[in-house]
Amino acid sequence: MKRIVLNTKIAWRSLCNFKLRTFLAILGVFLGTFSLMVVSNLSRSLAQKTEMEIESLGKNLLIVRSGIVRRFASGTRLISEATNLTLPDAQTIASGSRFVHDISPSGNKPFPVRYGNITLASVLVVGAMPNYTEIRNFNVKEGSFFTETDNIDINKVAVIGSRVAEKLFPDENPIGKHILIYRVSCQVIGIMEEKGVDISGVDQDSQIFIPLNTYLRRFVNKDFVNSIHVQVINDKSISEAKTEIENILRKRHKIKQGQKDDFTVIDLKDVMALKMQATSMITVLGRISAAISFLIGGLGILSIMILIVNERRVEIGIRRAIGSRKRDIILQFLMESSFISFGGGLVGVIIGFITSVIMFIASDLPFTISLTGLLLSFAASVTVGILAGIYPSKKATTIQPVDIIRS
Repeated sequence: MKRIVLNTKIAWRSLCNFKLRTFLAILGVFLGTFSLMVVSNLSRSLAQKTEMEIESLGKNLLIVRSGIVRRFASGTRLISEATNLTLPDAQTIASGSRFVHDISPSGNKPFPVRYGNITLASVLVVGAMPNYTEIRNFNVKEGSFFTETDNIDINKVAVIGSRVAEKLFPDENPIGKHILIYRVSCQVIGIMEEKGVDISGVDQDSQIFIPLNTYLRRFVNKDFVNSIHVQVINDKSISEAKTEIENILRKRHKIKQGQKDDFTVIDLKDVMALKMQATSMITVLGRISAAISFLIGGLGILSIMILIVNERRVEIGIRRAIGSRKRDIILQFLMESSFISFGGGLVGVIIGFITSVIMFIASDLPFTISLTGLLLSFAASVTVGILAGIYPSKKATTIQPVDIIRS
């Protein structure tokens, strides 16, 4: 124990003689540890957020969209829209696929909305079925959702998103009030819970939901819908369900072999995989930058340790002359190099943790700390110190007492 304390004091004194070089060496290890820590935490948080977004859209969900949709890492994007996805299509999917548990067709279009003196220029109005809340895992916070009777009777009722409620009714309860959607007066019967932005970038809290038949007859006077949400019986059947749905719609729409589909079946797991690819790229780039920083830090430690060995030739020679073993000399210099790397690693982990917390709060990301990233950061910093100290420590053992006496 006394030997370790003595070696630590000697190491500290030696490093203080090269303050600038020691600082630069520590800085390299610090930047490597910091980068690795932040990137690990960020990638883990982004992955968790992606999973939460997928789960918030609904369980075991496929989305059939009219037209061609392309999936990007940032979300889904409609390239071209078709007008031949109909309610009979939805009914055929429900009865024709053995993997489908439930379906919910819907249409949407932005309309101006007014209440009293407050006007919202464009609000996305969604015509939906009564089971929309169950399939989409999107519940009512106050009041109630519309019923099958409301849909059959084409009742003019509306359930508004939480953000719409805040803007139209800042000082009163919306339930029971009438709002003007385009030219149609609708009674507010409910307020949806806060949901946030979905993976396609749509603010789900800035929507108004009305019965699908009301939407088709009183607002757009059309017979087609924009999308069909399909709930599959279990997650293992999603791929097979997707294939069946594509075959059903191609047959109904009389699409011949070789022709492009006029619809897109979106598997949310595919969207998640794309987003995870983007996250993986961030992780890879972050680890590359961390590796470069560790390399620079290791070279810094190597250079400063070589200088220390050259400066302490007399001390090393005397220690060898009075009986110090080679392993004592090696241990001394490995401790000094490890001291540098451990110091940089410790500061990097602390600052990396604080930075991660700030990022989570500022970006509204799930708070999560990667234990793997933490352990990897410490292991990398200590390893860099040991590797950088091997050559200088071996060089120190080649110093012979007789050579020091002669010089």
